[in-house]
Amino acid sequence: MNRRVLAILLVAFFIAAASTYLVVRLIRNQAAAAKPPATTLVVAAKSDIKLGTILNADHLTTVEISGTPPKGSILAKDKSKAVGRGVLSDLYEGEPIIENRLAAAGSGGGLAATIPQGMRACAVKVDEVVNVSGFVTPGMRVDVLIAGTPPGQQNAARGTESRTLLQNIQVLSAGTDFQKDAEGKAKAVQVVNLLVTPEQAEILSLASNQVKIQLVLRNPLDTKVASVPGTDTGNLFAVQNGVPGKTRRVKRVAPRFFTIVVLNGSKQTEEKFAAPGGHQ
Repeated sequence: MNRRVLAILLVAFFIAAASTYLVVRLIRNQAAAAKPPATTLVVAAKSDIKLGTILNADHLTTVEISGTPPKGSILAKDKSKAVGRGVLSDLYEGEPIIENRLAAAGSGGGLAATIPQGMRACAVKVDEVVNVSGFVTPGMRVDVLIAGTPPGQQNAARGTESRTLLQNIQVLSAGTDFQKDAEGKAKAVQVVNLLVTPEQAEILSLASNQVKIQLVLRNPLDTKVASVPGTDTGNLFAVQNGVPGKTRRVKRVAPRFFTIVVLNGSKQTEEKFAAPGGHQ
């Protein structure tokens, strides 16, 4: 066999091998595309579950997840890992249960299980309109305003003052607490639990007993802490088009003179003196 025929045969062999490889690869890719994706059986909520609930077997079911399950999912074979743990946020029927939505094992349920380490839940009383209207719900962000008369005669003369005490505070829960009135009868009190640091808890505790507290809603994406100086009653009368102006100060007229009465036994005398800045 001459070299030319051998070269042709070698080229043909390589072409056939390459074609075979490409055809086999194409067939495998098509077969893989036609094959249904793998599914994973994970633990899910059997019905709607409220925050603070301690899970038991009746709360749980399993669902199939196509492809890769969400990070932190609890596999069906590990279902026992979810039993006895508190729920940190509301779960809905059919929703896969993720590890970070559950409290640590042994920490129990209720509001306490939702509090991160180093933080505190501080209860604040609010009026019924704020709570019933759905103004504050768990997960929202609020600013805490206080209104009252500061101690001291100089500040008291300015009337009631309003200041922003805390900003960008997360709401843990909102509901009704029952306390006794002066007659010993139970009465409903609207309470909102705020997630605060220990230092902020001290401030809120003091404010709750001294001044009126008001919550104002903010956009959860707005985390900027604004610089607000506060205002007092006098500034309300200087507001124009919603913008406070300078407080108008009332000009006080100095007395023209003052009188001193001198008592010497049964004798009484009066002396008049010009007041500083005044006229006799």
